Amino acid sequence: MVVVLPSLALALLSLLPAGAEVPVQPDFHTEKFAGMWHVAAVASNCSVFLKMKDGMKSSITIVSFMPEGDLALKLIWPLADKCQKFELLFQRSGQAGHYMGMSAQEMRDLRVMETDYSSYAIVQEFKRSGEEPHSALQLLTREQDASPQLLQKFKELVPTVGLTQDMVAILPKSGECQEGAGWHAW
Repeated sequence: MVVVLPSLALALLSLLPAGAEVPVQPDFHTEKFAGMWHVAAVASNCSVFLKMKDGMKSSITIVSFMPEGDLALKLIWPLADKCQKFELLFQRSGQAGHYMGMSAQEMRDLRVMETDYSSYAIVQEFKRSGEEPHSALQLLTREQDASPQLLQKFKELVPTVGLTQDMVAILPKSGECQEGAGWHAW
């Protein structure tokens, strides 16, 4: 089951055309990947994201895995007057680190491209909703601050997935939305 999301979350979770090959972390370990991550940087070709990216702040993603191996994401975004919570469920695919989400309105593809599990992860998300596919690359960090080296690594990966540097948002810190504080669920 995939929860229908408002446009902000839809803008951040996206899809490349079929056939695009995105690498997945070798020997992916779900138990090491689970837990809380901060979204430190995002690159996307989604028009809604591009309009909003300059005003966005760092958000929290909580990753957990269901007993059957499906991936559950809880996203907590600071908005102007509240903290918004979104929940998504992705089914595992045949490859560890690769997950799919489908509903009547959209298809999503999520791949953990690279991670060291303890400090960073780079995640590619694809979404096809209607006629226009979108792509997003995210830099996740365990701590809210991303090192200059991680930001550089992220920026170097952006063109390899068909995005450009003007689509990148380095998200400033936000202490506004901690888990459990001021949530407004959809």
